[in-house]
Amino acid sequence: MKLAVAASMLLLLTSPAMAISRYNSMERTCGTVQQSIAREGAVLLRYPSFSGNIVLYDRYVTDGNQCNSGSYAADTSVPTKDNKSCPVLNCRSSTVLQPR
Repeated sequence: MKLAVAASMLLLLTSPAMAISRYNSMERTCGTVQQSIAREGAVLLRYPSFSGNIVLYDRYVTDGNQCNSGSYAADTSVPTKDNKSCPVLNCRSSTVLQPR
């Protein structure tokens, strides 16, 4: 029993942190958003819908290595303080007819 507890504690101490930063893209410049993604590998970005009635959010990544199995990194954009279409990547589910 003690061995199982010790092994569990060791696993917890050696596992990478799974926290992900959250940002409001409209409070940041496009360059700052892109730098945050590059530095952290993946971030959550919040931004208003085109109508402004709903707050949207999604996970944005540096590349496909940050996506789950069966997903790939696709080009998209988010609005920022200085650019209404800041280019970024987010994960999309793969299909047989992948668009790449």
